[in-house]
Amino acid sequence: MEQRLEALELLAEYYEAVDVVKRDTLADVEGFLRDEAAGLWIAYVEEMPAGCVVLRPLPSMGSAGECKRLYVRSQFRGRGIAEALLDAMEDYGRVLGLKEIYLDSKDDLTVAINLYRKRQYEPCAPYNDNPQATIFMRKVLTAL
Repeated sequence: MEQRLEALELLAEYYEAVDVVKRDTLADVEGFLRDEAAGLWIAYVEEMPAGCVVLRPLPSMGSAGECKRLYVRSQFRGRGIAEALLDAMEDYGRVLGLKEIYLDSKDDLTVAINLYRKRQYEPCAPYNDNPQATIFMRKVLTAL
């Protein structure tokens, strides 16, 4: 399956799983794939798309990006896929020269929030107007 279609399939599952109101369109996904300041990563298990994450630039925040749409299909959870996706996204952020990565979430996504905390994401002030977000976090990227 083509990468953009795999991404759309994973994102559709993510939207339903966490009841997302503001959803990415096909044009948005194609933009992530074309924009050198953005990125979309898909993890595979035996050639099946298992999870994804998106990095978007946040030019209004200086040298910062935003982690979006971290999702791992339920049958693939517990294998370190979310960590590997975050590693890839954060490493790319460093390559881009980003100093910080922001994210927003909902407080009922406790597994995700615990993962972010484990990875040194800390609470911060709201940086966007996402009506569904109840938690805002930020990680300062350090050099490898």
